[in-house]
Amino acid sequence: MGNSLKAILAFVPSNKCQKYLLEDLEEMPVDKMVDLSGRQMRRLPVHICSFRELVKLYLSDNNLNHLPPELEQLQNLQILALDFNNFKALPLVVCTLKQLCILYLGNNKLCSLPLELRLLQNLKTLWIESNCLQYLPEVVCELSLLKTLHIGSNALRSLPPQLQCLQELRTIWLSGNLLSEFPPVLLDMPFLEVIDVDRNSIRFFPSLAHLPGLKLVIYDHNPCRNAPKVAKGVRRVGRWSEETPEPRKRSGAVIEITLDEKPLLPPAAKTEPE
Repeated sequence: MGNSLKAILAFVPSNKCQKYLLEDLEEMPVDKMVDLSGRQMRRLPVHICSFRELVKLYLSDNNLNHLPPELEQLQNLQILALDFNNFKALPLVVCTLKQLCILYLGNNKLCSLPLELRLLQNLKTLWIESNCLQYLPEVVCELSLLKTLHIGSNALRSLPPQLQCLQELRTIWLSGNLLSEFPPVLLDMPFLEVIDVDRNSIRFFPSLAHLPGLKLVIYDHNPCRNAPKVAKGVRRVGRWSEETPEPRKRSGAVIEITLDEKPLLPPAAKTEPE
């Protein structure tokens, strides 16, 4: 009954109703964080935008499809979570928050991203998984400090060559897309540490042994005929992953080397970078 009431009150603009949604949150929290996840909100209470020193704002798992222009007042915001909502387009006001370093946009209905996203030059982590993207918006390639890109569970068939401009990128999650070949641009990104192409349609993997920064490659659930060759010490998750990249033969026998360590799997929940 409580959640249903909140869903109804989200439409009512009166101060009394908005305070009910905020559960008497009238002053800036000491930790400079506001978490309004799972409130069934259809609109963001504008009162939140008066907390100008706010650093973290979590609005996950609501029914939001727009944000008020007053959000621009939150110029100290570093983390913004808008995942699990109903956004068909990224509100441009988000692109005015130039201190953002982590932006969660997963599980919405986004088909593209605005060119204004390039204004977020402090962005280090971008989650846009589980949307309606048929291509990686090239504006993402202008986010020069980006370290983590999660774009799994979309409808990507390729990646733009401009991606190699992201020389700070260390982790890219591409699972659950429509890739029929391993993206060639990734072969020119020696600084990558984690590559996840799980659940695609890749039939052949080129050698990845020349990528000096690589630590983990996840390639499971592909109709591949081979495992990607990797340098010594690189962990693989997928078919033949427990074999050495190039099995060594000794006296006619194949020596198999297995990995004792468990592979690092994609994060199950949002995390903040160190």
